[in-house]
Amino acid sequence: MPRPSQPLINRKVAVATALAIIDTEGLGAFSLPRLARELGVRAPSLYHHFEDRAEILEEVAQSIVLETVIPRKPSGDDWMNWFVALAMNFRRVILRHGNAAPILLEFLPRDMLSPLYDDAAEFLTQAGVATGLHVLILDGLEKLTLGAAVTEAMRRPARRGRIFGHVDPASQPALAQAVKANELTAADLFAETIRAFLLGVTTAPPAGGRGQDGEDG
Repeated sequence: MPRPSQPLINRKVAVATALAIIDTEGLGAFSLPRLARELGVRAPSLYHHFEDRAEILEEVAQSIVLETVIPRKPSGDDWMNWFVALAMNFRRVILRHGNAAPILLEFLPRDMLSPLYDDAAEFLTQAGVATGLHVLILDGLEKLTLGAAVTEAMRRPARRGRIFGHVDPASQPALAQAVKANELTAADLFAETIRAFLLGVTTAPPAGGRGQDGEDG
Protein backbone atom coordinates (compact mmCIF):
# COMPACT_ATOMS: atom_id res chain seq x y z
CA MET A 1 0.00 0.00 0.00
CA PRO A 2 1.59 3.32 -0.98
CA ARG A 3 2.23 5.83 1.78
CA PRO A 4 -0.05 8.88 1.49
CA SER A 5 1.58 12.13 0.47
CA GLN A 6 0.13 13.84 3.55
CA PRO A 7 0.01 12.14 6.95
CA LEU A 8 -3.55 11.26 7.92
CA ILE A 9 -2.82 10.76 11.60
CA ASN A 10 -0.99 12.82 14.17
CA ARG A 11 0.99 10.42 16.39
CA LYS A 12 0.45 12.44 19.56
CA VAL A 13 -3.27 12.64 18.93
CA ALA A 14 -3.40 8.90 18.24
CA VAL A 15 -1.58 8.10 21.48
CA ALA A 16 -3.75 10.50 23.49
CA THR A 17 -6.86 8.97 21.95
CA ALA A 18 -5.66 5.45 22.75
CA LEU A 19 -5.07 6.45 26.37
CA ALA A 20 -8.50 8.08 26.54
CA ILE A 21 -10.14 4.85 25.34
CA ILE A 22 -8.25 2.83 27.94
CA ASP A 23 -8.94 5.32 30.73
CA THR A 24 -12.65 5.38 29.96
CA GLU A 25 -13.43 1.79 29.02
CA GLY A 26 -10.46 -0.33 30.06
CA LEU A 27 -7.53 -1.95 28.33
CA GLY A 28 -9.72 -4.69 26.88
CA ALA A 29 -11.67 -2.11 24.87
CA PHE A 30 -8.57 -0.88 23.07
CA SER A 31 -7.84 -2.23 19.61
CA LEU A 32 -6.51 -0.81 16.36
CA PRO A 33 -9.95 -0.86 14.70
CA ARG A 34 -11.44 0.96 17.69
CA LEU A 35 -8.67 3.56 17.67
CA ALA A 36 -9.11 4.03 13.92
CA ARG A 37 -12.83 4.66 14.35
CA GLU A 38 -12.15 7.28 17.01
CA LEU A 39 -9.67 8.99 14.69
CA GLY A 40 -12.01 8.82 11.71
CA VAL A 41 -9.68 6.71 9.59
CA ARG A 42 -9.39 3.11 8.45
CA ALA A 43 -7.36 0.72 10.60
CA PRO A 44 -4.70 0.08 7.89
CA SER A 45 -3.88 3.79 7.99
CA LEU A 46 -2.44 3.31 11.48
CA TYR A 47 0.31 1.14 10.04
CA HIS A 48 1.72 4.16 8.24
CA HIS A 49 2.55 5.57 11.67
CA PHE A 50 2.89 2.60 14.03
CA GLU A 51 4.39 -0.81 13.43
CA ASP A 52 1.77 -2.59 15.52
CA ARG A 53 -0.44 -2.39 18.62
CA ALA A 54 2.59 -2.83 20.87
CA GLU A 55 4.25 0.30 19.52
CA ILE A 56 1.14 2.33 20.34
CA LEU A 57 1.07 0.92 23.87
CA GLU A 58 4.77 1.72 24.27
CA GLU A 59 4.01 5.35 23.51
CA VAL A 60 0.98 5.29 25.79
CA ALA A 61 3.31 4.15 28.60
CA GLN A 62 5.71 6.98 27.74
CA SER A 63 2.91 9.54 27.83
CA ILE A 64 1.82 8.33 31.28
CA VAL A 65 5.34 8.51 32.68
CA LEU A 66 5.82 12.02 31.26
CA GLU A 67 2.92 13.24 33.40
CA THR A 68 5.03 12.66 36.52
CA VAL A 69 6.05 15.94 38.13
CA ILE A 70 9.74 16.01 39.07
CA PRO A 71 10.03 17.73 42.45
CA ARG A 72 12.55 20.47 43.05
CA LYS A 73 15.66 19.20 44.76
CA PRO A 74 16.31 20.49 48.29
CA SER A 75 19.34 22.66 48.86
CA GLY A 76 20.42 20.75 51.97
CA ASP A 77 21.02 17.07 52.59
CA ASP A 78 17.35 16.08 52.79
CA TRP A 79 17.69 13.78 49.79
CA MET A 80 15.31 11.09 51.07
CA ASN A 81 12.30 13.43 51.01
CA TRP A 82 13.03 14.19 47.36
CA PHE A 83 12.88 10.50 46.44
CA VAL A 84 9.74 10.02 48.52
CA ALA A 85 8.10 12.96 46.74
CA LEU A 86 9.15 11.62 43.34
CA ALA A 87 7.73 8.18 44.13
CA MET A 88 4.51 9.74 45.40
CA ASN A 89 4.14 11.77 42.22
CA PHE A 90 4.62 8.70 40.04
CA ARG A 91 2.11 6.74 42.16
CA ARG A 92 -0.40 9.57 41.73
CA VAL A 93 -0.05 9.42 37.94
CA ILE A 94 -0.45 5.64 37.85
CA LEU A 95 -3.62 5.83 39.94
CA ARG A 96 -4.94 8.56 37.64
CA HIS A 97 -4.67 6.08 34.77
CA GLY A 98 -5.66 2.95 36.66
CA ASN A 99 -6.99 1.10 33.62
CA ALA A 100 -3.68 1.64 31.85
CA ALA A 101 -1.52 0.55 34.79
CA PRO A 102 -0.81 -2.96 33.40
CA ILE A 103 0.76 -1.35 30.33
CA LEU A 104 3.54 0.02 32.51
CA LEU A 105 4.48 -3.47 33.67
CA GLU A 106 5.21 -4.51 30.09
CA PHE A 107 6.26 -1.24 28.48
CA LEU A 108 7.89 0.87 31.20
CA PRO A 109 10.16 3.18 29.14
CA ARG A 110 13.35 2.71 31.11
CA ASP A 111 15.45 4.10 28.26
CA MET A 112 13.46 7.32 28.45
CA LEU A 113 13.96 7.38 32.23
CA SER A 114 17.74 7.02 31.99
CA PRO A 115 18.43 10.81 32.03
CA LEU A 116 16.29 11.13 35.18
CA TYR A 117 18.14 8.24 36.81
CA ASP A 118 21.48 9.77 35.84
CA ASP A 119 20.43 13.04 37.44
CA ALA A 120 19.22 11.17 40.52
CA ALA A 121 22.54 9.32 40.79
CA GLU A 122 24.39 12.65 40.66
CA PHE A 123 22.09 13.95 43.39
CA LEU A 124 22.90 10.91 45.53
CA THR A 125 26.59 11.52 45.01
CA GLN A 126 26.22 15.13 46.11
CA ALA A 127 24.28 13.93 49.17
CA GLY A 128 27.18 11.69 50.15
CA VAL A 129 25.46 8.37 49.41
CA ALA A 130 27.98 5.69 48.41
CA THR A 131 28.06 5.04 44.67
CA GLY A 132 27.75 1.32 45.31
CA LEU A 133 24.24 1.91 46.67
CA HIS A 134 22.92 3.96 43.76
CA VAL A 135 21.66 1.11 41.59
CA LEU A 136 20.07 -0.58 44.60
CA ILE A 137 18.23 2.65 45.42
CA LEU A 138 17.14 3.51 41.87
CA ASP A 139 16.16 -0.01 40.82
CA GLY A 140 14.50 -0.71 44.17
CA LEU A 141 12.48 2.50 44.11
CA GLU A 142 11.27 1.75 40.60
CA LYS A 143 10.13 -1.74 41.57
CA LEU A 144 8.54 -0.63 44.83
CA THR A 145 6.68 2.28 43.28
CA LEU A 146 5.53 0.45 40.18
CA GLY A 147 4.54 -2.71 42.02
CA ALA A 148 2.65 -0.97 44.80
CA ALA A 149 0.92 1.58 42.58
CA VAL A 150 -0.08 -0.88 39.86
CA THR A 151 -1.43 -3.32 42.46
CA GLU A 152 -3.50 -0.52 43.98
CA ALA A 153 -4.63 0.81 40.61
CA MET A 154 -5.89 -2.59 39.47
CA ARG A 155 -8.27 -2.86 42.41
CA ARG A 156 -11.81 -1.75 41.89
CA PRO A 157 -12.13 1.98 42.67
CA ALA A 158 -14.27 1.37 45.76
CA ARG A 159 -11.51 -0.78 47.28
CA ARG A 160 -8.41 1.22 46.37
CA GLY A 161 -8.06 3.12 49.63
CA ARG A 162 -8.98 0.19 51.86
CA ILE A 163 -6.18 -1.53 53.77
CA PHE A 164 -6.88 -5.21 54.48
CA GLY A 165 -10.50 -4.44 53.70
CA HIS A 166 -11.63 -8.08 53.95
CA VAL A 167 -10.19 -8.87 57.38
CA ASP A 168 -12.52 -10.93 59.57
CA PRO A 169 -12.14 -9.94 63.25
CA ALA A 170 -13.50 -13.29 64.36
CA SER A 171 -11.00 -15.47 62.49
CA GLN A 172 -8.13 -12.96 62.14
CA PRO A 173 -8.17 -11.07 65.44
CA ALA A 174 -4.49 -10.05 65.44
CA LEU A 175 -4.71 -8.57 61.95
CA ALA A 176 -8.01 -6.89 62.77
CA GLN A 177 -6.41 -5.27 65.81
CA ALA A 178 -3.45 -4.10 63.73
CA VAL A 179 -5.78 -2.54 61.15
CA LYS A 180 -7.74 -0.82 63.90
CA ALA A 181 -4.54 0.61 65.38
CA ASN A 182 -3.27 1.88 62.02
CA GLU A 183 -3.74 5.62 61.56
CA LEU A 184 -2.10 5.91 58.14
CA THR A 185 -3.91 6.28 54.84
CA ALA A 186 -2.92 4.22 51.80
CA ALA A 187 -0.86 7.17 50.54
CA ASP A 188 0.80 7.59 53.94
CA LEU A 189 1.66 3.89 54.08
CA PHE A 190 3.19 4.08 50.63
CA ALA A 191 5.32 7.09 51.58
CA GLU A 192 6.52 5.42 54.77
CA THR A 193 7.34 2.23 52.87
CA ILE A 194 9.54 4.21 50.49
CA ARG A 195 11.19 6.01 53.39
CA ALA A 196 11.80 2.75 55.26
CA PHE A 197 13.40 1.27 52.16
CA LEU A 198 15.76 4.22 51.79
CA LEU A 199 16.68 4.15 55.47
CA GLY A 200 17.31 0.42 55.29
CA VAL A 201 19.54 0.71 52.25
CA THR A 202 21.69 3.44 53.73
CA THR A 203 21.95 2.12 57.30
CA ALA A 204 22.20 -1.65 56.78
CA PRO A 205 25.60 -3.32 57.18
CA PRO A 206 27.50 -4.25 54.00
CA ALA A 207 26.17 -7.27 52.14
CA GLY A 208 29.35 -9.25 52.85
CA GLY A 209 30.68 -9.79 49.35
CA ARG A 210 27.59 -11.28 47.79
CA GLY A 211 27.59 -11.31 44.00
CA GLN A 212 24.88 -10.51 41.50
CA ASP A 213 21.47 -12.17 41.83
CA GLY A 214 22.20 -12.90 45.50
CA GLU A 215 24.89 -15.50 44.74
CA ASP A 216 28.09 -15.61 46.73
CA GLY A 217 30.82 -13.82 44.83
